[in-house]
Amino acid sequence: MKETYSIAIDGPAAAGKSTVAKRVAKALNYTYIDTGAMYRAVTYAVIKAGLDPQNEEESITVLPGMTIDLLEDGTVLCNGEDVTKVIRTPLVSGNVSYIAAMKPIRLALVDMQRELANKRSVVMDGRDIGTYVLPDAQVKIFQIASVECRAKRRYDENVSKGIPTSMEDVIEDVKKRDYIDSHRDFAPLKQAEDAIPLDTSEMNIEEVVNAILSIIEEKTGVKA
Repeated sequence: MKETYSIAIDGPAAAGKSTVAKRVAKALNYTYIDTGAMYRAVTYAVIKAGLDPQNEEESITVLPGMTIDLLEDGTVLCNGEDVTKVIRTPLVSGNVSYIAAMKPIRLALVDMQRELANKRSVVMDGRDIGTYVLPDAQVKIFQIASVECRAKRRYDENVSKGIPTSMEDVIEDVKKRDYIDSHRDFAPLKQAEDAIPLDTSEMNIEEVVNAILSIIEEKTGVKA
């Protein structure tokens, strides 16, 4: 039986993890698991239901029967609805860290994520993949960049998708998410002891992807 590998890419909001992880997965022919999109989908479901995304008791009521599907083309389905674009709006972005800090929601989604990783080789990005979701991942990357750099990337991404926003709002959102993600009680954002730090502030996407592919080859012998 062919050996499977798990690649964990962690880091703060807007560090470019998802973009890089998708390309790394494609280069290796692995499955990309967008954990951030899963938390955003739950956040959207909570808001859509008219519930308070800062209230755990209310928010967890959307979990029973919920389905989240991540399609190969990047489409995200929540209960059968295409939510790919709406989960990137400022309303969802401004509340997803509250939802992600809720232990019952994290446990539910982590079960889904681990099940996927048990079946195939995956590239998974998030906040706690190397420390909590996949602690036995063969390769762990902790991808960082300055607040200003991350805000600029997120702003450009929003503009390209036609999502109205301002640079000031994005900077504040990034700072807020950094604080919430790193201070939550359960599975906070932090670098795993065996993770390799990678500062991408002065790197373009291609350079980051190549750097990670080199680390993977060095650790596992797997070539793109």
